[in-house]
Amino acid sequence: MPTIYVINPNSTEAVTAAIDEALDPLRSNDGPEIECLTLAEGPPGIESQRDVDSVIAPLLKRTAALENHAAAFVIACFSDPGLHSLREQSARAVFGIAECGILTALSIAQRFGVIAILPASIPRHLRYFGAMGITARLAGELAIDIGVVDLANEDLTLSRMTDCGRTLRDAHGADAIVMGCAGMTKYRPILEAALKIPVVEPTQAAVTMAIGRVRLGGAAKTFGGVP
Repeated sequence: MPTIYVINPNSTEAVTAAIDEALDPLRSNDGPEIECLTLAEGPPGIESQRDVDSVIAPLLKRTAALENHAAAFVIACFSDPGLHSLREQSARAVFGIAECGILTALSIAQRFGVIAILPASIPRHLRYFGAMGITARLAGELAIDIGVVDLANEDLTLSRMTDCGRTLRDAHGADAIVMGCAGMTKYRPILEAALKIPVVEPTQAAVTMAIGRVRLGGAAKTFGGVP
């Protein structure tokens, strides 16, 4: 059965496990299979441009070994590390969770807000949003100031995410929220219930798009030219 490989580019297994659990509603008996993998060579959390750049080479090596078994690849990091390099390398469809999460938010809201993990992440994200050409519909981005590894502190994480979400909704005019880190995955239903506006978990958004492409027979890439 064709497999969508969801690659967590950091080395924190707990993040991969949370992603895997969050994707359960998207799994079906008739496939495609969804397999979540951890990039052992990655840092514990991708929290800087240097971290982003450092995982590209091992990510390309890992996905090259999976190429013949893959229906599609999903890069499960909100910085979309190696997205364009992997699209050049692979004959499969490749999805970045930041790109997919934002596109999903744009389909359900006029203005979206983003919750980041660290303040230092925001300039990196804003560069990406500018390259995507969607800053006019960005209401704002706020950080909870918690690193990837410490996201496991549920009370602190959820409290800060809720505070940021309310500020983005009430002060910045966000109609939907995008969670700006794959490590936030398990908090989506609780956060959405608290904010009363749509909350997009970007890995779920990316895998949903990947499933659609694969099931409709469009697993081959279209970026960079004819498949």
